[in-house]
Amino acid sequence: MFYKADTRDHGLPHDPFKAIVAPRPIGWIGTRGADGGRNLGPYSFFNIVSDSPKIVMFSSSGYKHSARNAAETGVFTVNYVSADLMAAMNASSAAVPYGVDEFDLAGLTAAEGEMVDAPYVAEAKAVLECRVTQIIRPVGLDGREADAHMVLGQVVGIRIDDSVIQNGRFDVALARPVTRLGYMDYAEAGPLFELARPKVG
Repeated sequence: MFYKADTRDHGLPHDPFKAIVAPRPIGWIGTRGADGGRNLGPYSFFNIVSDSPKIVMFSSSGYKHSARNAAETGVFTVNYVSADLMAAMNASSAAVPYGVDEFDLAGLTAAEGEMVDAPYVAEAKAVLECRVTQIIRPVGLDGREADAHMVLGQVVGIRIDDSVIQNGRFDVALARPVTRLGYMDYAEAGPLFELARPKVG
């Protein structure tokens, strides 16, 4: 099949776009508002964009609480979503009014960042502490801004639970990351394998 993306004339009951761009890591974003209230929300529009310096981004469809708080305070945390925290992650995705503490809602322990004034999930296998570098509204071909707020942050601190370090490496098999697929589908990392890049010449 083929269809024009702007018309969504695919004849399917649901748009397949996000199912095609999958799996996606989940950015579980911890923030504090200017009023001091804590917020925690999962974002499947999340990834690394640079290694030197270390920069990550999450994108909010609409000006949601995490984007608002990051803009107000200039900091956020990214909390690793492992299989044992999947139910808590899902609980924190509830569309609750601004000011509701999702750490409490999901039964999680909120801890304070070492280098940023933002909360993180104490139970998380890894945490990235970030300072906002840019907030971008992507622009389409027609020149109009999308209803998306892409928050980029430089990682200034990294916390790793010792239980997932083995043989000098962050062991993904032990950490058991959960990823977002399309629709309401999620997946846990399957069997791992190494694949060396070919050498030319």
